[in-house]
Amino acid sequence: MTLTGHVTNTADQLDLRGDMFPVDREIDIAECEVIGKIPEGLRGSFVRNGPNPMFEPIGKYHMFDGDGMLHGVDFLDGKASYRNRWIRSRGLAAEMNLGRAAYPGLSDVMNFPSEELVGDAGPVKNPANTHIVRHNGKLLALWEQGLPTEIGPDLETIGEWDFFGGLQGAMTAHPRIDPFTGEMFFFAYNFFAPYLTYYSVNPAGEIVKKVGIDMPAPVMMHDMLITENYSVFMDSPMVFNMEGLANGEPMVQWRKENGTRLGIIPRLGDAEDVRWFEVPTSHVQHFWNAWENGNRIELSGVRFEQVDFGIEAETSEKGSGVESGAGQPAKYWIDLETGTAGSEYFDDFNGEFCRFNDDLTGRETNALYMSGFTREGAAGDFDTVVKYDTTTDTRSLWYSGDTGHVGEGVFAPNPDGTAEDDGWIVNSMHDSGSGESSIIVLDAQNIEAGPIATVKVPQRMPFGFHANWFAAND
Repeated sequence: MTLTGHVTNTADQLDLRGDMFPVDREIDIAECEVIGKIPEGLRGSFVRNGPNPMFEPIGKYHMFDGDGMLHGVDFLDGKASYRNRWIRSRGLAAEMNLGRAAYPGLSDVMNFPSEELVGDAGPVKNPANTHIVRHNGKLLALWEQGLPTEIGPDLETIGEWDFFGGLQGAMTAHPRIDPFTGEMFFFAYNFFAPYLTYYSVNPAGEIVKKVGIDMPAPVMMHDMLITENYSVFMDSPMVFNMEGLANGEPMVQWRKENGTRLGIIPRLGDAEDVRWFEVPTSHVQHFWNAWENGNRIELSGVRFEQVDFGIEAETSEKGSGVESGAGQPAKYWIDLETGTAGSEYFDDFNGEFCRFNDDLTGRETNALYMSGFTREGAAGDFDTVVKYDTTTDTRSLWYSGDTGHVGEGVFAPNPDGTAEDDGWIVNSMHDSGSGESSIIVLDAQNIEAGPIATVKVPQRMPFGFHANWFAAND
């Protein structure tokens, strides 16, 4: 049964305007129109997750609140098909039975709906709206304050997945999967001590390690890294302010006085093995990669000097929504021998959504990809695909045009390739001038040339969060 949305945004909320307004239907297109030619080696699925509320929100709406919707394009034999599906969470199912929203968003997250309204769907909706990964043959849609949601090959919702009973709490939206060993590593941040819990998962999908890590404050930690021997975390000044919500204070505050640290733990280590290293005060929402270089750990990501996600309390006079914000690419390093660490920018181009060749996770990488923006406007309104070659310290760009908007570009490796950047960047694109949406394919070795194939999507793809490439027969 396909579903229908019911959002009008009569309150004119910031995070429901323009390209963030949700689509109201699910469709299946067996063969999409293609401009150009899909490369022969591009065989698999591009799947993007993002917020798409089904019902008119209760109170203030933030884009983090929206029900998850998956958009999938399958590439096979030079052709492309498309489908989109809401993630049918238990909370959304309860709201569908009511015919309206029952769960307030982050601005009033402690105002739990009664069991009479939502039954056994739980006090907080798990929209699974942030990312999608594949491990041990399972597609997992992720949201960082709930269990992962298992998704079937046709994007149908199977249900929440708890790793054979090994996970009772939340899971980050950004686990790291070692392509050489098949292991997965993730964490959960918590509002109460211990503020950080670290997990290791074996290739069979079983949690083999759970470690509570002491932190001085409940930090909003979004991403992590692995190397061949370590997992790496960032303790930044982005702190949850749950006690201040009732007084109209934002849910998340920037507390500069807390400073920033990088923490490392042996991949199967214990709490007493964690080492912390001070770095310049900053925040990284998304990292590229990390690896070991002798006694040093090298890593990079988009660095912010300060962040405001605009998650305002329901009692605040200010509306919720992210209006602006920009970070720039930066390197970080840890010297394990001297116990020191540091950071420096390597470019001043504004951007986010750091991606690279995932087949080299935890090993040295020199081709880095990012979604950038050159126009003033809402945070995340990306208009440019960016590539860095750190071996030559060069940057290459493809600009999508004055009315173009791109999402997160993912690297799809050429199965016959040998070089790190031998493959394609697959991304979503929306043209606010024409109203058309598409999936674009760029040669990862020649970004400036623009799309070599454009798959036309016959309905608008709203702003989304993270995407992934799942090669066929992997």
